[in-house]
Amino acid sequence: GQTEAGRSLGLSSFMTTRLIVLPQMIKIALPSLLNEIIALLKETSVLGYIGMMDLTKAGDFIRSRTFSPYVPYFTVALIYLIMVTILSNVFKSIEGRLRKSDIR
Repeated sequence: GQTEAGRSLGLSSFMTTRLIVLPQMIKIALPSLLNEIIALLKETSVLGYIGMMDLTKAGDFIRSRTFSPYVPYFTVALIYLIMVTILSNVFKSIEGRLRKSDIR
């Protein structure tokens, strides 16, 4: 229906897609995409135990050198919490801007 409406306004199929269909698709798909990015960040900590070098694996190396079992892991958890909080706030502001544009 949207492409037919754009065509009836005299827009080409490219312009209809770019001006009418794509903005609506982005508004619908963006929240789930941003949630997947945060979930992927959280799941990288699990990969540290499989063998890939990441923040969790670095914390494991520090723990094995200092023989301090808690401090490296609490530090790693704090870093992940800070990263996820920052990303969540950025994504909330993006979604808020999209919500404001829906009101207009």
